[in-house]
Amino acid sequence: MIGAAVGLAAVLAVMPALARKPAHAAIPPGPVGLWIDHTGRGAVEIAQCEGKATLCGWIVWLKDPLDKRGKPLRDQLNEERAKRNRPICGLQILGELKQQRDGSWDLGWIYDPERGEAFDAELRMRGTDRLQVTGYKGFKFLSETFQWRRATDPVPPRCTA
Repeated sequence: MIGAAVGLAAVLAVMPALARKPAHAAIPPGPVGLWIDHTGRGAVEIAQCEGKATLCGWIVWLKDPLDKRGKPLRDQLNEERAKRNRPICGLQILGELKQQRDGSWDLGWIYDPERGEAFDAELRMRGTDRLQVTGYKGFKFLSETFQWRRATDPVPPRCTA
């Protein structure tokens, strides 16, 4: 019992020092936030899907948001003809990603407007400022993986389309 009391006293003595440490130092941030894609030409905001315990993501900035005619870029390559007039700026490109036991987010989808195709998706943190984004079709060994970086500088004006 005395050993337990001494142990408790030692923990209580350290508590004020622990309380001064910022909370984010102990727990690295997850994928929620603003990310610059692997090309550096776009930014994606990842947030909780509305009313669900899953993650979604939207294009919120494009370096070149206009086509050759000066019009906002459209989802012209979409496999579904009815969706080809959607603006790229503001487009949802990630959805239904569920947190896994290993800390990754998987079993959702990612849409690539440069191909007009959707893929299964997995997100995995690689440090506090790098996000590994993997798109695959059913099997992860048939995949493409990209590294996105957390936006630290202010992003230019967001999409207004």
